[in-house]
Amino acid sequence: MKIGIFTRNEHSWCSRKLRDEIIKAGHEPYPLKFNRIRVNIGSPPSISCDGIDLTKDLSIVIVRPIGRCSVDECFFRIDLLHKLERSGLPVINKPSAIEKCMSKFTSLALLEEHGLPVPKTVVTENPLEALKAYYEMGGDVVVKPLYGSRGFGISRLRDEDVARRVFSDLHFMRHVLYVQEFVQHGGRDIRMFVVGGEVIASMQRLAPGWKTNIALGAKPVPLIPSEELANLALKACEILGCDIAGVDVIESPSGYLLTEVNSQPGWMGLQAVTRVNIAAKIVKFLISKAKK
Repeated sequence: MKIGIFTRNEHSWCSRKLRDEIIKAGHEPYPLKFNRIRVNIGSPPSISCDGIDLTKDLSIVIVRPIGRCSVDECFFRIDLLHKLERSGLPVINKPSAIEKCMSKFTSLALLEEHGLPVPKTVVTENPLEALKAYYEMGGDVVVKPLYGSRGFGISRLRDEDVARRVFSDLHFMRHVLYVQEFVQHGGRDIRMFVVGGEVIASMQRLAPGWKTNIALGAKPVPLIPSEELANLALKACEILGCDIAGVDVIESPSGYLLTEVNSQPGWMGLQAVTRVNIAAKIVKFLISKAKK
């Protein structure tokens, strides 16, 4: 069978690992780029990329990062994934799950609505309301882009004048203000990697500062999660509909808090501290869900 991999760069580490494991399993990897897709609506209807019909020639597709894109491109790419799914091609993760996880507001709200622990957060377009939240959270907050990953664009605000200016500038540039309490976490957090309803690998990320992203220099350390932690990750994936996800948790003075569920996670840092072949686990799951 042919397994499609939507990826910005087919030679990136994670994409190469998936490709190699697909070949080892006796199947054919097929790299796909969103900007090379053509959709025909009418006669004859088709979804093609470089001469192949995706719904006819592929058995399943996995979505690596959607990638940086305009609003038009973002909506088109998600709508395209929905179209593929409606056409009978399995898409991992489901486009509905990717949609939920892309927006920090949507994913955190859903987790909170289902009773899972999350940090105190205020989301608003109004800079005055954001400033009120700053005071309510003790004058120590983190401001995050509503859409984004790997810790880029995140700022910690501890000065009233700076907070006022940042909120005003973000509002001027028409950004939604996502303001979250800063939680004392000792420069560490937890990443659990879920595939098919199982936590297959986990790590702590240790950082010299408060940002714990591997992309920003944090050090991965192996971790065997407790039953409580693993159940938290699995419940989060169930709520958001993710078959594959990286679930991030911090430990606050009052207990664990879910900070993010990444529906298109990388795993290079995690692979360095686990004996589990993560790519092989992903490919085995893809094969189990593919069209027969």
